[in-house]
Amino acid sequence: MSVRPLRIGTRGSPMALAQTGMVRDRIVAANPGLETEIVVVSTVADRILDRPLSEIGGKGLFTKELEQALFADAIDVAVHSMKDVETWLPDGLVIACILERDDPRDAFLTAGAATCLADLPAGSRVGTSSLRRGAQVLMHRPDLTIVPLRGNANTRMRKLEAGECDATLLALAGLQRLGMESVARSVLSVEEMLPAVAQGALGIECRAGDEAIRALLAPVACSTTTTALDAERGLLAELDGSCRTPIAALAQVQGDRISLDGLLFLPDGSRHWAVHREGAAADAAAIGREAGAELKRAAGDVYFAHLK
Repeated sequence: MSVRPLRIGTRGSPMALAQTGMVRDRIVAANPGLETEIVVVSTVADRILDRPLSEIGGKGLFTKELEQALFADAIDVAVHSMKDVETWLPDGLVIACILERDDPRDAFLTAGAATCLADLPAGSRVGTSSLRRGAQVLMHRPDLTIVPLRGNANTRMRKLEAGECDATLLALAGLQRLGMESVARSVLSVEEMLPAVAQGALGIECRAGDEAIRALLAPVACSTTTTALDAERGLLAELDGSCRTPIAALAQVQGDRISLDGLLFLPDGSRHWAVHREGAAADAAAIGREAGAELKRAAGDVYFAHLK
């Protein structure tokens, strides 16, 4: 009796296909002889590119159709950028494996002469659809203008070259996966631009009861990255984070200790609240929730008024 290939679901963007190929290669290297099949699933977020995610349903639009394919047994696993994964998963699905994180920082791109955000002339247009990036740009440079910019990395770079904006920001990890790191004019420090929750990390989702699938994935999982994301996603969950909420967080694990930095903003960058927590890595999720609760208390009525 023939054994069915492992069916790996992915979005069809160049970025998604590149990172899914990386994930497949790691799974096969850990399971010699395993046959695989990449299944491309079209998502709403890939089809609607003229509006911000916050207006069309949020980042769950990157994962919804893939999750439906899992429930329909059309695929065995789905590969996600973890920053696109909703805070709470549908019942019956789990993130079975989180791979070792790539560089979580953001890259600065421009067709002009500037080498960093600080070099941009007053009034320059920074193209981004990320509320987190936009808020942090305005926090440091309120004299700049944020303009909406969606699409895959190549599309956004074409729009930049066409003059739709003067600069843009992209995840460094994504550029590296596409072999396009050289287009970055500079890499922003985490002090200048704290990353999105889980930025740079890839996760593999499957049905909760598929123990054989989970066994295949176990060898490629990274416990350090998983711990860091437990803290970051714990903070996000406490804040009920969505695409309407500019939130940034980065956890770093050293041995049995973890440190977590988090930021919550108003979208226009006029107000922000910061938190820093340290503790035992074993308590990562609790540390994240406590940090999120601290941010919620600090922001108070201002934060809740924004969510309405």
